[in-house]
Amino acid sequence: MLMIPESQVFDQQTMTLMLSYDPLVQRYRIFFDQLDWSVVPEPEVKPSRPGQRPHPHSAYVKAFLIKVAEGLETCSRLRRFLVEHPLLVLSIGFRPRLAWDKPYGFDVERTVPTESWLRRKQRRLDHRMLQDLLRATVWALQEEIPGLGETVAFDVKHIYAWVRENNPRESIRDRFCKDKQPKGDPDCKVGVKRSTNQEQPDGSKKEKKEYLWGYGSGIATATIAGYGDVVFADLTLPFNEGDVTYYLSLYIQTVATLGFFPTNITADAAYDAWYVYQTCVHHGGIAAIPLNQHGHPTSTRDPDGVPRCPAGLRMEPTKQFQHTNGYRAQRYQCPLLFPNKTGQSCDHEQFVKGKGCVKDINIEKGGLMRVTIDRDHPIYKGIYCQRTSAERINSQAKALGIERPKVRNGQSVRNLNTLTYIVINTKALLKARATNRTLLADIARGASMVA
Repeated sequence: MLMIPESQVFDQQTMTLMLSYDPLVQRYRIFFDQLDWSVVPEPEVKPSRPGQRPHPHSAYVKAFLIKVAEGLETCSRLRRFLVEHPLLVLSIGFRPRLAWDKPYGFDVERTVPTESWLRRKQRRLDHRMLQDLLRATVWALQEEIPGLGETVAFDVKHIYAWVRENNPRESIRDRFCKDKQPKGDPDCKVGVKRSTNQEQPDGSKKEKKEYLWGYGSGIATATIAGYGDVVFADLTLPFNEGDVTYYLSLYIQTVATLGFFPTNITADAAYDAWYVYQTCVHHGGIAAIPLNQHGHPTSTRDPDGVPRCPAGLRMEPTKQFQHTNGYRAQRYQCPLLFPNKTGQSCDHEQFVKGKGCVKDINIEKGGLMRVTIDRDHPIYKGIYCQRTSAERINSQAKALGIERPKVRNGQSVRNLNTLTYIVINTKALLKARATNRTLLADIARGASMVA
């Protein structure tokens, strides 16, 4: 319950009116009313330790959500912002240090935790609690938006660690050597942000890679026309992990949150792996992902998935086996040599060696979908277009400061990432509820006109 102090300047009634009409307080009251705070436990009260009770966990979470929403890069700026808005400090639940001689009836400097304590709390926030808060926003959005989660998009956002090595103005030798861990952040890792081919004067191409020390924030998202974009799950890993590494964890989190399996999924070519297709092929859906041959030559397949040799002949199946990558594989060999020699010849080098062409293909349903799906079909293109929901979420997150966090450890980065997605989902929830109120009002007005 909110404790409203009394001072020499403002009495109880005046303080109540100020809290009711202060624009900043009201904006954040509406914002925080969208969240399910039952998932945030209160700190344990220990009778053996009398005195000032600790601030509620919810007050710290609200403060850090304000930090993200207001674009306050550091905890020192957050503290300054809170000290400058005493009514907001009361509203979000910090326990005031009463002082009757102060204008608002409490000492705001002593009430707001110190910068070092805020940094410590930011790092030590229970990430499971933040995940529960994020899931609660998804459940609330499910009640407002029909069909949410039928198609889910996946993507990874790069995050720069706050270290000297990422500053091009700093003169550092071997700045991106993976064996030289930056002193500023013990948890970040170096990885390739972007790889491009540059044409040389002689016509050849040279690969150029852009490196950074940092992290990656993987997300599972969806978009619904008229409502906007929603985040279902997030995962933070060091930047040396490949994009597809995030997929299974994000998919499991998404299923657990939604309570059902998404029908379709979509992502960029970095997610072109057979097990990604496998997660939706058994639910009557598709994975709208561009084909990525990873530098291997493209092989021709018939509609049923059977490969053709370089000469254009349909190859013959010989044996099945368990591939070291975990899928069932079928070996196909030269039709001129198997199952029996036909006497015909071929000028391919493998035929000259007496072996003939050999292809081992993935015969799991997901593996077959990967190579047989029609990527020019309107349904595929329609689902693939929804991949932009993840890009829009990344754009919103970048505007909220996710790309360059001013923290120096992986735990703080992970907590700030989830806090950022809670802010994004809460804004989406506010929009969805406003949209539905408008729709219901229009329906009621139309019904009254008909009557």
